[in-house]
Amino acid sequence: MFRKKLTNSVKSAPLEVEESLARFWPVPTGLREDKNLAQSSQATGGLASIPALLQRNAAQFANKDAYREKEFGIWQTWTWAETEKEIEALALGLINLGVEEGDFVAIIGRNRPYFYWSMVAAQSVGAVPVPVYNDSAADEMEYILGHCGAKYAIVEDQEQVDKVIEIQEHLHQFKHMIYIDPRGLRKYDHHQLHEFSHIQAQGRAAHDEWITDLEARRSKLTYDSTCVMLYTSGTTGKPKGVVLSNRNVIESAKNSVEFDNLGAGEEILAYLPMAWVGDFIFSVGQSYWTGFCVNCPESADTMMTDLREIGPTYYFAPPRVFETQLTSVMIRMEDAGKMKYRMFHHFMNHAKKVGGDILDGKPVGLLDRLKYKLGDMLVYGPLKDTLGFGRVRVGYTAGEAIGPEIFEFYRSLGINLKQLYGQTEATVFITAQPDGEVRADTVGVPSPDVEIKIDDKGEIHYRSPGVFVEYFNNPESTASTKDAEGWVATGDAGFFEEGSGHLRIIDRAKDVGKMADGSMFAPKYVENKLKFYPDILEAVLFGNGRDRCVAFINIDLTAVGNWAERNNIPYASYQELAGHPKVLESIQSHVETVNQSVADDPMLAGCQIHRFLVLHKELDADDGEMTRTRKVRRVVVAEKFKDLVDALYGGASSVSTTTEVTYEDGRKGSISATLDLRDAKVVPMASKVAAE
Repeated sequence: MFRKKLTNSVKSAPLEVEESLARFWPVPTGLREDKNLAQSSQATGGLASIPALLQRNAAQFANKDAYREKEFGIWQTWTWAETEKEIEALALGLINLGVEEGDFVAIIGRNRPYFYWSMVAAQSVGAVPVPVYNDSAADEMEYILGHCGAKYAIVEDQEQVDKVIEIQEHLHQFKHMIYIDPRGLRKYDHHQLHEFSHIQAQGRAAHDEWITDLEARRSKLTYDSTCVMLYTSGTTGKPKGVVLSNRNVIESAKNSVEFDNLGAGEEILAYLPMAWVGDFIFSVGQSYWTGFCVNCPESADTMMTDLREIGPTYYFAPPRVFETQLTSVMIRMEDAGKMKYRMFHHFMNHAKKVGGDILDGKPVGLLDRLKYKLGDMLVYGPLKDTLGFGRVRVGYTAGEAIGPEIFEFYRSLGINLKQLYGQTEATVFITAQPDGEVRADTVGVPSPDVEIKIDDKGEIHYRSPGVFVEYFNNPESTASTKDAEGWVATGDAGFFEEGSGHLRIIDRAKDVGKMADGSMFAPKYVENKLKFYPDILEAVLFGNGRDRCVAFINIDLTAVGNWAERNNIPYASYQELAGHPKVLESIQSHVETVNQSVADDPMLAGCQIHRFLVLHKELDADDGEMTRTRKVRRVVVAEKFKDLVDALYGGASSVSTTTEVTYEDGRKGSISATLDLRDAKVVPMASKVAAE
């Protein structure tokens, strides 16, 4: 089984159709051996870069909306023709400022058209855009800007300007910074600090002087030119700079667009961090390939309102977003009247039974269909509109495993939510779920032009046109991750199902272990089941090499706080609410229910939770306990809270602890607490077998 290798290739279009589209959608070198020379010429001489796609879109989709941004409550719109002019002005301004080919340009801010333009403008002049998480602390920015040797930065506002100024003395190569929002920056020294609009104005003024240089730089771009550099989340060490070429981005965009039949009429909402590969491939790669419109919300606070107003047809979110939205729904239902509450749960139970089958086109009885239709009128449709999913034709979740119950909840509503499996090093796509073959327990089949094999230890390896070029200035890590034949080790453990050919992910290979009795330890499987409950935000399971499992749990302050308000329970902090007896009882009931579910899987039944505690603080990226993409750093958590782990295994009923925390302004402090350690009921395997 572990030697199985699968390849999924896109179907060839009829020759006359392929030739008619060739000048707009050339097939890159090496993907179809019988046409290598002609297609190589088309790819490198035509649409071999994102700036080349921009030129095509400005001509072909001139008056079609390319970007929207909500500002001061009003949607601002730019067509593809207007976008091309904005990017050209900025590119000319960058040349005028001194940006040279090969320079690295840091991009720091929330999702705004200006930053997407900045990335394409940097590419147009032969520079390399490096998006940085805008919530990064100054020392995190210092590492990334110093590691890549960024000479320029395009940032959003005073907050980001101040961060770069704070670290600028350590960035000896740094030259100039450009900002978009001028508020609060009037009295700053502007010798190396420039307003975005001024750089564009200077570019327009110097058009005749620099346009030939810009055209020459654009014409040099090939399929093998660097398109972007994205830093990994750094779950196990310092982030690594992943170099992606135009080939990586354009091929991945083309194949994924064909896989889901996406077109120029799609609408997406760009709200995920621009430093994350998912946003780049959806909001840049696929957008520029198809010509669809990218919508940017006004702020994180208005995101849900803006989502409802846009009504995207193509939507992506990591599991955390879907978990948060489900929590919000459940909170509202708790506040609803008795009739509405009963109606909601009555129809949701029916949706859970038949909704997924109806969505997949499977046989469903007439009465069940009629009842589902009624439920759609009364519950599902209004709920989808409230969530902003009323028009979603294709939805994806990835980044980490999503809980099966959460996944099935959305599909039962008729939302075509699917899972994909990917990495930054793959330019996102490794596997995806075809329509009609969507399941909660797999991540689908190999994406188009992706090969997958699984080694004797169960680790997944892949090879595709999206495979990254290298880790920047890190040949050792590059060699250990990607071999001479282009196979990349994912670090994830999994297997192909016999018959269906679908890939199942067990967990991170480094996290999968064995209990003391030899049974499998796969923490993510149990953690995702716990996170289905609205009042559980995060869970961390321990048990590798041990005789039993224990867990840390973070409550969801929004959900539990709402419960406390409804029940007139006063609280002053997260810590106080997390230690409330009724909250602990509720969490214990969830843990014991999950144990019952885990016991149903013979392979993972040993992962039942014997003891747990509710942490006195939320796991936080600023404290190093999570990455900026909200992935738990298990090693850090285990080391930082070693006293709590030891207490859980030691049998104590309570433990006092003090923990260092980082406040929003960067100051350090500490919090102390005495935590209750609780025992949870488990299902003995012997009695389970006897009962069966």
